[in-house]
Amino acid sequence: MGADVAADYRRARRMLGVVPQELVFDPFFTVRETLRLQSGYFGIRGNDAWIEEVMAHLDLSAKADVNMRALSGGMKRRVLVAQALVHKPPVIVLDEPTAGVDVELRQGLWQFVRRLNRDGHTVVLTTHYLEEAELHCNRIAMLKAGRIAALDSTRNLLETFSGLELRLRLDRESLPQPFPGQLIFSDKSFFRVKLQDYRQLEDALARLRENGVQIQELELQPPDLEEVFVRLTGRGSGQ
Repeated sequence: MGADVAADYRRARRMLGVVPQELVFDPFFTVRETLRLQSGYFGIRGNDAWIEEVMAHLDLSAKADVNMRALSGGMKRRVLVAQALVHKPPVIVLDEPTAGVDVELRQGLWQFVRRLNRDGHTVVLTTHYLEEAELHCNRIAMLKAGRIAALDSTRNLLETFSGLELRLRLDRESLPQPFPGQLIFSDKSFFRVKLQDYRQLEDALARLRENGVQIQELELQPPDLEEVFVRLTGRGSGQ
């Protein structure tokens, strides 16, 4: 955004809001005091209306005058998000924002983050939860050994590196040949077939009909980021 982080550090820092992974907080202040203090680091005063709005959207209003030490882990994480937003930065970095957050708080947090994104904020999310990345991000970078292994839109990554998995249980113990896709597992009448796209799915079903094969069970596993990640990095998503 044109701001040198060394020569023009004040402007650069005003552009950035960071939510760290670790729960870092000052135990001597209430939630409201913490947010006022954070505003002061950016030279901002008299922004109580915005602080109240941020607290309301993060369900912190009832805890506004509660000391930080008395908050649960999930509530402390919400305060960290609020701290990153008090100076209204155009870029927000979220480092594992839902770690240790219960389901209800997680849903509310993502709802607020989506609103910020719609309002024009760029949100950079670091996460090991690939479902979250797939659901919320429109561009994804995957890292391997500290280097970017892929950087593209979520849709392009899924279409380029992943495919469909067709799971079938038939009335016989073999597939008609030739059969579209790649057979990756079979156990008597159960088969798992890797398909490139939905066109191959149509061809596979047509092939079964042509040969009078009856389908007893059918399940289609759509492309997912976990498979893309494993193919690109050669390791499990938990590493």
